[in-house]
Amino acid sequence: MSQELNCRISDSLSASLEKEVSRSGHSLSHVVEQALTAALGLEHHSVFQVSTSGALVKGVFKGCTTVDDLKSHGDFGLGTFEDLDGELVMLEGHCYQAGAEGVLQEAEDDWLVPFATVTRFNSDKELTLQNITSFEHLQKLVDAERSSNNIFVGLYIEGTFDQIDLRAACKARPGEDLVAATGHQSEFSFRDIEGTLVGFWTPEYAKTLNVPGWHLHFISKDRSKGGHVMDLRARSLNAALHFETDFHVAIPETKEFLAADLRGDITAALDIAEKVTLTDR
Repeated sequence: MSQELNCRISDSLSASLEKEVSRSGHSLSHVVEQALTAALGLEHHSVFQVSTSGALVKGVFKGCTTVDDLKSHGDFGLGTFEDLDGELVMLEGHCYQAGAEGVLQEAEDDWLVPFATVTRFNSDKELTLQNITSFEHLQKLVDAERSSNNIFVGLYIEGTFDQIDLRAACKARPGEDLVAATGHQSEFSFRDIEGTLVGFWTPEYAKTLNVPGWHLHFISKDRSKGGHVMDLRARSLNAALHFETDFHVAIPETKEFLAADLRGDITAALDIAEKVTLTDR
């Protein structure tokens, strides 16, 4: 749970904080939290994940942790809610749900989460991306900045999108697996919209844990719209990469997870559920 901090600081420190807020574009709360995290020696390069992509593919959608608990492990990330009820986006310590047609609302702390990936985002590398013609093009540009195919990467991108195509998973029906459940997902697009992409790159060897390659969610600047990224176009975007070298997985103890058959190759099912539009299925 977030706590409010009231304290006295010097004028010079206050000026430095204001300067960093202006430079980074982040909120004062975010800047202070990041500075305290660094000063106290908390983990800067750790990913915390709830459940696995393999379980999600098999239809293990029952919540095993709360939004409040998720916030204690990170301030940045993505996932979904119980019964696959919309897309989860976490940014600057706030957790949001993107539902049908991309309508966004802030999640309550007691909402249940079956799958999520979060970190405490700290920029290790920053760059400007120009004339992005598609999501595939964006991935290639950012891939060139990765130093290894064997570590996880957090990705923060902000700017104005000429067009962004999104989807939001709709609440799964009883007995559905991931492919079936996303077969009635909500798909929508926005034009000339300012916002942020939040997500991760996962190595191929970890595909039973998370979605391999880039997995990104979008949240508009006014916090009214969002969803899972399918495609996009933009003239100029600012990007920051966070190289993750520590990975923690919380294994659910729900009856559904413990009884699930998680064997087998999930690659094809993940590709359909995460990357293919309803029109192309």
